[in-house]
Formats: sequence, structure tokens, C-alpha cells
Amino acid sequence: MAENPSAWRRYDYTFFPVFHERFEQRFGEGTAPFLDPAVYDADQPRPRAQWINVDTGAAVAVVPVWEDDQSERSFAVFYLPPYGGIWVLRPPGLTGYTEIAGKTVTDDPAISLRNDSFHKAVEHAEKFIHGQ
Repeated sequence: MAENPSAWRRYDYTFFPVFHERFEQRFGEGTAPFLDPAVYDADQPRPRAQWINVDTGAAVAVVPVWEDDQSERSFAVFYLPPYGGIWVLRPPGLTGYTEIAGKTVTDDPAISLRNDSFHKAVEHAEKFIHGQ
């Protein structure tokens, strides 16, 4: 990447609404319920991660996404260039999982698959950020 890799900072607080705005500008209204800032932060799908480039204002996020069935999810990596638009960066390998409502037991195979998928997506985002 042309951006300074050392200018990137992890940002684990409120999710940036601009991800939702740019996604729906590109793909149409109502296409990104997983990025909707109108949903209370506690109700947003988890896990997720985001980074911001303090020099340019660019941002990267790892977010669980779905199409028709909210329980059938995968992780996507989104990049917001500083000049506008949004890129969808597909992590290599399988990042799909089934979200089971109310499951919190960490030794459950479904939770392990979700966590493994999340770690793969975060690794992909960090490679994108740091140019590896």
C-alpha cells in the first residue's frame, strides 16, 4: 500500500458510520444491515475490528456479514480509501460460520469456528494494512 503503515491505529470503540454510508452508496440502500449505525452498539454483530490511518483518514474493518439468512455468516474486510468509496477485501480461505443465538461457551465447535474465521480475517486485514 502507498500509505504509511505506521500511521495505522487499532480503534476498538464505536463503529464508524461511514462504512455503512459508503457500502450503501455503492451497493444500494438496505444492503448492509451488519454495518447499520442505527443499531445500538451492543446489538451490532460481533466480533469485529477496525483500524484508522491517522495521517489519511482511511479505515479498515473486519465485520461479520450475511445475505438472506442472518445465521449463515462470514467475515468480510472493508477498506475505506481516504478519497471516498469502499473496497471489499475477501480474506483467503474459508471464513464462513453459523451464528447460533445465545451461544457463549468458548469450547463449543461453532464458537471455535467463528473465532478461527475472525482471526483469519483480522490477519488478512493486517497484511493489507502493513503491505505484507
